[in-house]
Amino acid sequence: MSGLYLSRGLFPQEFLRPTVDYLLACQRPSGEIPWFEGGYTDPWDHVEAAMGLSIGGEYAAAVRAYRWLAERQLADGSWWASYRGEVVDNDHRRETNFVAYVATGVWHHFLISGDDAFLRELWPTVDAAIAFVVALQSSHGEIDWAVNTAGEPLRDALVTGCSSIYKSLECAINISVTLGESRPEWGKARSALGTALRQRPERFDRSWESKARFSMDWFYPVLSGALSGSVARARLAERWDEFVHPGLGCRCVADEPWVTVAESCELVMALLAAGDHARAVELYSWLHQWRSDDGAYWTGYQFVEDLLWPEEQPTWTAAAILLAADALTGHTPAAKLFTSVQLLPLDTVDVAARLRRDQ
Repeated sequence: MSGLYLSRGLFPQEFLRPTVDYLLACQRPSGEIPWFEGGYTDPWDHVEAAMGLSIGGEYAAAVRAYRWLAERQLADGSWWASYRGEVVDNDHRRETNFVAYVATGVWHHFLISGDDAFLRELWPTVDAAIAFVVALQSSHGEIDWAVNTAGEPLRDALVTGCSSIYKSLECAINISVTLGESRPEWGKARSALGTALRQRPERFDRSWESKARFSMDWFYPVLSGALSGSVARARLAERWDEFVHPGLGCRCVADEPWVTVAESCELVMALLAAGDHARAVELYSWLHQWRSDDGAYWTGYQFVEDLLWPEEQPTWTAAAILLAADALTGHTPAAKLFTSVQLLPLDTVDVAARLRRDQ
């Protein structure tokens, strides 16, 4: 199916319900949400899938997902790169953007559910995770992308990863303000990271080939709020023809004929953040040709070979579909999370309740 054009206030509940059900079917009784049945689970994509459950109104399932993550948090506040149930699947590294993303998910769920007890329950998890991440920030503002098995920092940074952390710091600050927990160092870390993303490109990709061929490096600074307004619009316009294939979606990398659904959904939200609503609606309308009958979405499409590749239907892709639909329609109180920056004033808690009501 293609041609699903969304507008504010018209969330396609019936159409997307099978996508929510797909997430529920993939979730294990423990709360873990793997990439797909038989796949591994990484902390970032697990949180992404949990956000899809919150949008779908499956609050209890979302809470189980966050509790599963909290139960596996290491003493230093981090998580390993991936898991398979009770077993660590990849203990070679712990990635900072993976670790920070729990703050985004927890704040997202709170905005939708208004569950103060949940926010308080997950606060120690968020607090420890963000402390781990901020400790890996350099004096130039960027944050190391990972530590190795021994906990030694891998001294380089990623534009996409740091952009994700930038949004997570916004959410973490909002959680701390709402709970009356002072963390002034988080605001300083976010400010320095934003400066690095905007003004210090030399601090990224220092020890490997540039990641600029990846579309996420192109639009994530806009999606995160590090770039906004005319600067954001100019950035998206500069490489639009390089990454976007009309009628199909956004390429994962500029030099491969492969469009991917999740990146396309994230680009939809970046367009909304930049004020380009028309192109956001159009891009989203292309993506449902990659939907299967059970509501799941294929990872992507290789348009030279004319084949779906890889033959996987990730939970995080389904969640991205739901997040973009929410952003386009304003269905939940968290609809603007990825399309605007909304830092709570440090001197009030009541703003959090108003934020939920006004969206």
